[in-house]
Amino acid sequence: MKAIIDGIRIAGLRAVVPSQRHSFVDEPGMFTVEEAKKLAATIGVQERRVLPPPYCASDLCLAAAEGLMEQLGWEPATVEVLVFVSQDADYVLPATACILQHRLGLPTSAAAFDVPLGCSGYVYGLWIAAKLLGGSSAKRALVLCGDNPTRHLHPEDRATLPLFGDAGSATALEVDASAPPIPVVIGTDGAGAPHIFVKAGGKRHSLIPGVGTAGRIADEETAAQLERESRLTLNGAEVFSFTLRAVPPLLREAMEHAATDVDGIDRFVLHQANAFMLEHLRKRMKVPAEKFIIDMQGFGNTSSASIPLAICHSMGPQLAAGPVKTLMAGFGVGWSWGAMVAELGPMPEPQVVDLPEGYPVLAV
Repeated sequence: MKAIIDGIRIAGLRAVVPSQRHSFVDEPGMFTVEEAKKLAATIGVQERRVLPPPYCASDLCLAAAEGLMEQLGWEPATVEVLVFVSQDADYVLPATACILQHRLGLPTSAAAFDVPLGCSGYVYGLWIAAKLLGGSSAKRALVLCGDNPTRHLHPEDRATLPLFGDAGSATALEVDASAPPIPVVIGTDGAGAPHIFVKAGGKRHSLIPGVGTAGRIADEETAAQLERESRLTLNGAEVFSFTLRAVPPLLREAMEHAATDVDGIDRFVLHQANAFMLEHLRKRMKVPAEKFIIDMQGFGNTSSASIPLAICHSMGPQLAAGPVKTLMAGFGVGWSWGAMVAELGPMPEPQVVDLPEGYPVLAV
């Protein structure tokens, strides 16, 4: 489907990452030194940020939101929409967004809810929040995108362990009648559900022994099965095939919807899946390298946070000067995809900061 966002501007961005780092180049672990170096060169990840317990993705997003609101000079009482985009909710219930609303001091008139999407989640979150602003009395919104995928990884999975990292972000939107329109393209194909998959944790396959369709028994064998099912499985061949099949048409459709082309876009910021895949897409779309952001060397694939993190880390000074016509596109788990073309900036310079030491945990 296609949509247009009218009268809404993106006022600011901020990303927060854990201070804890891990590099398979420096600590090869299950890899040989040569394997680790070759892998890093292929996927484009030299090190990842790893969030230690008891912190969750919401803590990174909370810190990002607090810092961004301070940077913008926004009072909490002026924000009446909060969208938390994450596949790593704090609890089964309540919605993490409700806890974030309270911690941020937003008014009780605010709409706050979770959107459990991953790779495409940033585009979806911006679209949803903008449409809520356009159809209500609210004037300002926060879209908080963050995941801590490292918690889903099996410690012996050579395919996923070197790739994924943790991050959180905050993006501020506000009503502005002079803002240029933002064209949006969205799509879904649930046939891809098994290819990026964490089986256990929901009601279909509960992590509680004895709950769910299997009527599980709490024994060692069941515990081992639940451990396996609670880890991420990723079919790399299917993901690559989907990406080549779906993303080039998505980018072309987004540019057509925006009445522009590659020459008319200043920066392309795609979900930072892996460098090899992104470079393949860049060449297929004939995008000059200087326009195409690949910025995951120090962070890894951070799921829903990867687009705002890449923007904050690689485009800060440009956005402070602005405007920068930017095509943002997310694609992956679901299958789910979305793209938008937005003029970003001028705005206070977006930043990436480490989660402060001793930061209070967001907990009930």
